[in-house]
Amino acid sequence: MSTKKAKAAQPTPQFRLAGAPLDPERLRSELLDARAGGFVAFEGRVRRRNDGREVRSLEYEAYAELAEKEGARILAEARARHPIVAAAAVHRVGHLQVGDIAVWVGVTAEHRDAAFAACRYIIDELKARVPIWKKEHYAKGVPVWVSNRVSARRSPRAPGRKS
Repeated sequence: MSTKKAKAAQPTPQFRLAGAPLDPERLRSELLDARAGGFVAFEGRVRRRNDGREVRSLEYEAYAELAEKEGARILAEARARHPIVAAAAVHRVGHLQVGDIAVWVGVTAEHRDAAFAACRYIIDELKARVPIWKKEHYAKGVPVWVSNRVSARRSPRAPGRKS
């Protein structure tokens, strides 16, 4: 009988869409690992105001098959770029109220720098590349479909993409 321990399998990057409210504690617990000294999460929430208008609620729609493939690709890229232990991301679809979590990203790594960098990379790339559309419902006026906007302080681009 061998006393060697089997090498722990690397978790597969996970991206998924969800039609129900997100549970950040459950999502975090799925990523915890004794190899990881750092955990970083980002929660994107529905805010009350956008571009000077009062927002009542949001609707998200996605091209699910492509969104899941592209989301998984982004998580794999984060793993290739940064020494992380695990990463996951979930984006809501459907109707959300102010304060609801629309997107959650979590990353574990041995050290905090890698966890922070990978988390930033993942959320920036999700916003730029995953086919998810947002409709804002305002207190006054008609609802409007809003395109994703990426921060001017963007993380480094994915391989093969222009800056």
